[in-house]
Amino acid sequence: MPATLSPELESQAISMIRGFAMDAPLHAKSGHQGTAMALAPLGHVLFSRVMKHNPADPNWPDRDRFVLSNGHASILQYSLLYLSGYGLELDDLRAFRSFGSRTPGHPEAGHTPGVEVTTGPLGQGFANAVGMAVAERVLRDRFGSALVDHHIWAIAGDGCLMEGVSHEAASLAGHLGLGRLNVVFDDNRITIDGSTQLASTDDVGQRFEAYGWHVEYLGEIADDPDALEAALLAAKAVEDRPSLLILRSHIGTPSPKWTDEHEAHGNPFTAADVTETKAVMGIPDEPFWSPDDVVSAYRDATAELAAADYERWQKSLDAIEPAEREAWDAAWSGRGTPGWEDRLPSFEQGENIATRQVIAKAVGAALDRFPGLVSGAADLTGNTGTKLPDATAQTAETPGGRQTYYGIREHGMGSTMVGMARHGGILPIGGTFFVFSDYMKPSVRLAALSRAKVVFVYSHDSVGVGEDGPTHQPIEHLAALRAIPGLQVIRPADANETVAAWKAAVEIDGPTALVLSRQGIPVRTDGSAVERGGGIVRAVDGTPDLVIVATGSEVALSIDAADRLAGSGTQVQVVSLPSWDRLARQDRGYRDTLFPAGVPVLSVEAGATFGWERFADDCVGIDRFGASAPGDVVLRELGINVDHVVERATALLADRA
Repeated sequence: MPATLSPELESQAISMIRGFAMDAPLHAKSGHQGTAMALAPLGHVLFSRVMKHNPADPNWPDRDRFVLSNGHASILQYSLLYLSGYGLELDDLRAFRSFGSRTPGHPEAGHTPGVEVTTGPLGQGFANAVGMAVAERVLRDRFGSALVDHHIWAIAGDGCLMEGVSHEAASLAGHLGLGRLNVVFDDNRITIDGSTQLASTDDVGQRFEAYGWHVEYLGEIADDPDALEAALLAAKAVEDRPSLLILRSHIGTPSPKWTDEHEAHGNPFTAADVTETKAVMGIPDEPFWSPDDVVSAYRDATAELAAADYERWQKSLDAIEPAEREAWDAAWSGRGTPGWEDRLPSFEQGENIATRQVIAKAVGAALDRFPGLVSGAADLTGNTGTKLPDATAQTAETPGGRQTYYGIREHGMGSTMVGMARHGGILPIGGTFFVFSDYMKPSVRLAALSRAKVVFVYSHDSVGVGEDGPTHQPIEHLAALRAIPGLQVIRPADANETVAAWKAAVEIDGPTALVLSRQGIPVRTDGSAVERGGGIVRAVDGTPDLVIVATGSEVALSIDAADRLAGSGTQVQVVSLPSWDRLARQDRGYRDTLFPAGVPVLSVEAGATFGWERFADDCVGIDRFGASAPGDVVLRELGINVDHVVERATALLADRA
């Protein structure tokens, strides 16, 4: 049996957490201590009695996952990681919210050992937890419960459950019957503005019951570790649906002045407030009080909590067959088994095919080599090329299904996929129309911030969408995605570049956005431009008179324009630039081959010209909203045609002359 803490040591540990929750924000001159104070007993019970985790191996694949969706209470998680022995020490707590510390204002995955996902934007962590529960289920079905058998634990606050993303994710979780997902709703009834009654009077429990969740009203047990443990273990035993545990807590507990007051949420306590509260708790009035005997006992108890499970799991992993171990390693690396690239298709010059159709062919060609791949879309599975060949749907009845139907829930889909990726073992692909990437911006940004390996597939990439009109025709979206640090953005020119883009998405350890066409595009490249972000697809002898640089469907158009200009003696080099971020990693010498010094450059892209000034002297683009008409008509009328490119190229050359 694991070591247990005496009631006295438990009481001291909880008081330590509450002390840290006041001391760190006070030291940082920053707030958000109230929630951490109220939830100190809950966090303690999760980490020391309930969760299966191993601080000596924070990345153990079969650990329980913990998500603090209300990430502003990050000092709670940092305190628990310190006590449990994840490598944080008192100096890290003292450095709370300071530059370069391991204890930033909100939890950041990959930055602090033991932090699973990057949370803070409310509701995102809740949806991440849903994705983690999907990942656990798929992997358990694929590899068996000897290797995958754990639970997802999340804490969410009022703000998380007000944000729309949580509604989308909760509905999906209930539909899928994710029984390994357990969420504690911190019902403290306080927001920054004041009481939640100012803005919200809906019944959260009834709402989640309608979603298909198991709901328990825990009442006033926030300070009772034994009752909390019993409630958590009871929820863990519910296997057919996710559980929501509604815990009535009191923000700022046990402050004599600020308990249940909204000031305890965002504003830091004063030194006098801290002194008064520590007196109520009966602990020394000293910053970061941390008795060595309590810390040592806590770490010993935590180390033993999962010791037997960890040893048993390691033996199970060591015993699997070589082929199965190869599949396991591929899944956890987010890649395919060796040789998967050999299955990729190639396309002959002159073939005409939409790049959204090509991605389906590229993924499907080596699907059996990707044991962790899960694909889906927001009600646009066939339209976006994210339908897997002969794949089983992900449902409560088919837990290993690799085809996820997210419904019309782009916001929830994006965050759920981030959760899958951060869980590990799953390479998630999700598709929608490019214009609806607006709904996914928060999750895409957090994927980049947390280096979550997600493949976002965006089809119908321009005004070529046609009759649906400006509401469905992306304009500024490429510029917006390119501005996100750490997001690989690829808009391939044709089928061969699309295959290369899929390969690039698999090989990078981070998120990728693939921006694909609705309409057919002639194959005019060999795909090699993707490797370095850009490449010459129409060369000339010697130094060109002009460079035309383009992406996507506009590459073929630019080649045609260059051919016409050649008829009048103008030597035009055409560059395909599918990925700005990949090109940025190349040396200056290579970039100079694409854009020779002194040679004028014209960019051609069916979207906002914002940002192209870094490459081009003039831009053919669309700096207005689109129009409703057949796609070829809209493109022609808005200047994305050979005649207009030739006209602008001629004018640029004349201006330079």
